[in-house]
Amino acid sequence: MLEDQTRDPQAPKGRPTPKRSDAQQQRRKVANTPTDRKAAARQAREARRVDLAKRREALANGDERHLPAAHQGPVRKFTRDYVDSRYRVAEFFLPMAVVILIGSLMPAVQTLSLFLWVLVIVLILIDSVITGFALRRQLAKRFPDQNTKRAVTYGLMRTLQMRRMRLPKPQVQRGAKL
Repeated sequence: MLEDQTRDPQAPKGRPTPKRSDAQQQRRKVANTPTDRKAAARQAREARRVDLAKRREALANGDERHLPAAHQGPVRKFTRDYVDSRYRVAEFFLPMAVVILIGSLMPAVQTLSLFLWVLVIVLILIDSVITGFALRRQLAKRFPDQNTKRAVTYGLMRTLQMRRMRLPKPQVQRGAKL
């Protein structure tokens, strides 16, 4: 801790003085820590469970305060909304893959299913390139002073997930103007 280190008495301490109520609360918290190893592990497990429940709830509701760091901020929120506001080819990949796989098991349509595989992959690539350029342009226009690094990758990875499976849950309807 900082209090245990020796320092020059004339040097500033590098942090503001805590309010008395905060200091007392902190002392009580330290006093209530369990000395038993099992009790400490139980208390840590409970704290971790509560934190994970808050994060899970935030992912379901889009609550910015408790979202994991990878999903926080106005740039990430706009990226999510931009991706969720339109249909994307990549979000239908899994259902299409199932249909194509079933078709590939039938000898009569094996060539057609191979053609569909190539078509789906090309469509996903084209849609991803168009979405990436458009998203990059919108981010530069709306957030000129903020760091938009990796936001396009974040958005493209979100397009690969089916809309119902996306976390944080979509907050905008399809066709919504941003």
